[in-house]
Amino acid sequence: MGDNEMSVFGVTPTEEEIYRHFLRNPDTSADDIHLLVHTEQDEARRSLDRLRELGLLHPDSDQHRVSPADPGVALARLTDARLNALHEELRLVMQARDLVEGLRAEQGSRMPPVQGIEQLEGLTEIRNRIDDLAFFARDEILSVEPYTKLSPENIERSRPLDLRCLRRGVRIRNVVHTAALDDLPTYEYLRELVGRGAQIRVAENITERILVYDGRTALVPVDPQNTARGALLAHKSGLVANIIALFEKIWAQAEDLLAVEEETAGAVGGLSGMEQQVLISMCTAGKDEAGARDLGISVRTYRRHVADLLQALGAASRAQAALLARERGWI
Repeated sequence: MGDNEMSVFGVTPTEEEIYRHFLRNPDTSADDIHLLVHTEQDEARRSLDRLRELGLLHPDSDQHRVSPADPGVALARLTDARLNALHEELRLVMQARDLVEGLRAEQGSRMPPVQGIEQLEGLTEIRNRIDDLAFFARDEILSVEPYTKLSPENIERSRPLDLRCLRRGVRIRNVVHTAALDDLPTYEYLRELVGRGAQIRVAENITERILVYDGRTALVPVDPQNTARGALLAHKSGLVANIIALFEKIWAQAEDLLAVEEETAGAVGGLSGMEQQVLISMCTAGKDEAGARDLGISVRTYRRHVADLLQALGAASRAQAALLARERGWI
């Protein structure tokens, strides 16, 4: 017996072997199939019945014989049925988010009710709560984050949750410090989020740290200058509304990331800030690996930017690109 390739449709190895046998030998009597596939007669009979249910076999006028369904038609039908089942399963899984409150209710008095303000201690607890809030977000996530760069570890941790939220249709509006655009890995991550549907703006003078989930829960640090001291998680509608109002004020005064990118591109030969840094590195670094390492990006990404720069300059080589860039005052 070969691999059970039809298992994805819920077809057992014995059922698949029987179906394949009838495709090769459509005139075989159904009474003798158990002998040909080396199985018990009762199991063969159950397999035949299920293959008929799945539409893979059709009874002939001669009740002792069956005809195999055309594979294209049969598998198309099974594919539709499987996709419908998966869609229903996914719908039920997504509804499981509503189960949380019901399960918490089962705890009754053993677990104190959520107060108007919770205090979270330590980075681990804060990060775990942020992960939970992002995972269960349904409508919108608002954030103000004054970082000037993200470490590779932070990007690796944030990307799965951010992309998952965007795939599920959660709206993300994020304000970051303008200086974050000067760090290539951070800039490329922000551009990736924008490409997936996030709205990101930048501002020069922001010190606030704000996270709001679905307009109902807000997270702010105890000390904006030292997030390790803990955070406050607000559930009170009035307090959350005030935090949202502060976010909207910051949002209105910030500039769209793409607009800033266009302004920067127009400033120096149509190059973005990222391309300018790659250009400088290309003209000074000895090897691509060294240039990529200095800028904190992969060698593949570095080389892609180099190729774009050569095309933009109309240069046939890197040496020529360096000369042309100097002539034009780009470096």
